[in-house]
Amino acid sequence: MFVIVDDREIVKTGYATSFDREGVASTGLRPDEFEEWVSGANKPDLQAVEAFLIGDCTNREAFPRLIRERCVAPVIALNDSPSLEQTLELFAAGMDDVVRKPVHVREIMARVGAIRRRKETSPEYKIVGEMRVYFDGRDPEVGGTALPLPRRERRILEYLVQNQSKRVTKTQIFNAIYGLFDDEVEEDVVESHISKLRKKLRHRLGYDPIDSKRYLGYCLTLN
Repeated sequence: MFVIVDDREIVKTGYATSFDREGVASTGLRPDEFEEWVSGANKPDLQAVEAFLIGDCTNREAFPRLIRERCVAPVIALNDSPSLEQTLELFAAGMDDVVRKPVHVREIMARVGAIRRRKETSPEYKIVGEMRVYFDGRDPEVGGTALPLPRRERRILEYLVQNQSKRVTKTQIFNAIYGLFDDEVEEDVVESHISKLRKKLRHRLGYDPIDSKRYLGYCLTLN
């Protein structure tokens, strides 16, 4: 999930709509809402955030420090001004990147991926069993052949692969795929997506690679 912080409703709504077209969860917050939320959010909620996008708002130079105290997700400034001085000030404040608007959300996602690779040396894909699962929007491959998946199912598979060493709950998956503040979609939709994903993987692999335990959640059983 991407968190967009900006005083202007039109900016938050515009980016949220663009992310939604890419099948990526996002939410927009006013600066005061954001400060209150990031200071009190629990760890699983913060872990669901892929990046923070800080737009035009007062005191935004203080946000990187506030975020770093609670979360390691990349922090990107969305800048309206071409001023070199302002760009340097934002980097000095601790921003991981400064992007001049307008910018396509795909470019933002690519920049976030690059930041994560630099910080965590995370690859653009991971091989698990017979699958090669990409983290840049491409469909996974099974036995060298692409497996076309709807965006939500693909994102769930990516999330399971990224958390392969641990079991994740339905709530964690929902927060990562739909966002923390989406009140219009019920968490139970996750079960439907996973059921369809399991059927497709079972058809290709010959077995069900997703282990589920009631109340404990899901994990991949591939090696």
